[in-house]
Amino acid sequence: MAFPPPYPQQPGAAAPLTDGQWHRLHPATPLLRGGLAFVVLVGIVINNGRDWLINAFLPGPHAHDPGDPVSYVVEHHAVGWILLGILLLVMVLVGLFWLSWRAHEFRVTGEVVEVRSGVLFRNHRKARLDRIQGINIVRPIFPRLFRTARLEISQAGNGATVRLEYLGSAAADDLRARLLALASGARADMPGGGRASAGFVQDRVNDFTLPELDPAAVRATRVVRVHQGRLIGSLVLSTTTIVLLVLVALIVFSVVATGRYFLVATLLPTVIGFGGYSVRKFTKFLQYTIAETPDGIRIGYGLISTMNETLPPGRIHAVSVTQPILWRPFGWWDVRINRAAHTREGRQNQQVSSLVLPVGSAADVRAVLEIILPELVGATVAGPGASFDAMRAGSAEAVSVIDASLATTGDVGGFTRSPGRGAWLRPLSWRRNGYRQVPGAVVLRLGAIWRSLVLVPLPRVQSLHVAQGPVHRLLRLAEVHVHTVHGPVDARIGALDAADAMRLWTDTEALAIEAAAADRTQRWREHEADPEQRAVADRWPAAPERRPVADDWSNVPEPRAPGAPPRATAGPLTTALVPPQPDRSGGAS
Repeated sequence: MAFPPPYPQQPGAAAPLTDGQWHRLHPATPLLRGGLAFVVLVGIVINNGRDWLINAFLPGPHAHDPGDPVSYVVEHHAVGWILLGILLLVMVLVGLFWLSWRAHEFRVTGEVVEVRSGVLFRNHRKARLDRIQGINIVRPIFPRLFRTARLEISQAGNGATVRLEYLGSAAADDLRARLLALASGARADMPGGGRASAGFVQDRVNDFTLPELDPAAVRATRVVRVHQGRLIGSLVLSTTTIVLLVLVALIVFSVVATGRYFLVATLLPTVIGFGGYSVRKFTKFLQYTIAETPDGIRIGYGLISTMNETLPPGRIHAVSVTQPILWRPFGWWDVRINRAAHTREGRQNQQVSSLVLPVGSAADVRAVLEIILPELVGATVAGPGASFDAMRAGSAEAVSVIDASLATTGDVGGFTRSPGRGAWLRPLSWRRNGYRQVPGAVVLRLGAIWRSLVLVPLPRVQSLHVAQGPVHRLLRLAEVHVHTVHGPVDARIGALDAADAMRLWTDTEALAIEAAAADRTQRWREHEADPEQRAVADRWPAAPERRPVADDWSNVPEPRAPGAPPRATAGPLTTALVPPQPDRSGGAS
């Protein structure tokens, strides 16, 4: 069954890749997927035949290595047989690659992306469009030579990412725009493509010189770039660089003082690892740009191998704004996020990929927060029929409060902080350790030496957990953990007064239920495309009745929202709340 394309199609134009029919990948895919092995094979042949070629074409006496395989083949007159064997091997490999390419197909319908592959062992995967957590376009250095790219459709869950490698560069940009339009619920819109063509030669030059993200091409309304000098300074003043310098100093000292090289063999692999991590981070963020577009958050980066990714609205589950102590004199911060999509990358690469602002000033932090949390206020403040501009204005107000709270301590900024007895558990940070509610999110202010501000959007709250260990119980303190999807951001705050912890638990409970019922980010442009159905589509339940918080730790009030699930308890000193959540599970199978 064919599905009509969601965009007007020009007469004579090729059918879009979202027409519901099965399509194949770029014809160069077999070469690109096996290109590295081919390069290695050619390198081995050239290395083994180097001496023989020198002896064959340069005059003068030359010594032959009796163990050289090329010389052995020539001396035994087996060159023809070897060439024939190589030709047959190449033909077999080309045939296998061709069969693999023929069997690898994909199609896009109005609801899912399907990929089927394999010759002997068939594999069929489906990814639901309304479960998309992000769409990435990766252009490694070798595929860039062929103007191809790898499209990655990220889904929630380990190994749930659907990959199309490889597509033509322009086709990948067009398909990504169409997928996001289908997922957003837009009725009619033109896809946002890549750069306009400037001629074959100029296009090839632009592929390797211009930044990966072109704000004009993606209709960006807000753009933040990383200053290159600030990026270099942040790497120099990072913990990784300090550890690297200490290890190098130990190696040099051991060689000079003792004349022995035992530390070289012991620490050199660690030095190489830290150095490689710093180099990868530098090359990734050298041309880093984050922009706000109609399709969501667009991030572009990379110098040699480039990548741009799009995160639809509502896919960010937690945000942390962090300031290492060495950055404090310069007023620099970084921003990290938790999102539901998991990749096969190593732990270090995942830490790098969680950064949405590697380094920036307080003004940069504010701009990034307004980009990545456009639904921060949402309908919770603006009301169920509010316009996007009204929600944006409320979001800017909430972000302004957060911006003013980055470096505050005590009760400044409306935070409820740890009491004086919390100094026994937080001797340096108890004055700063605190929380507050802003429209659409809960904010945790943590750390004195390494400052951080953690934000959890209320619709993304998975559950709440309050605990009180023996020491906490003795000091009448408690710890609150706001659960989100797994990631580098840990929304946990301890050393709170027990009554304040219960108040945080109770208030967040009611607000999270209310925000989850009003959340529209799964189909973020559906109401924008059809205003007549906006008033009918989402009917909010009545706001939960608020009850006063019990001062007695063991007397936990019951849920107030109609239909809310009961609280799960684990003993009198630990309790948890699981608010109702929309289904955001992965759609890949």
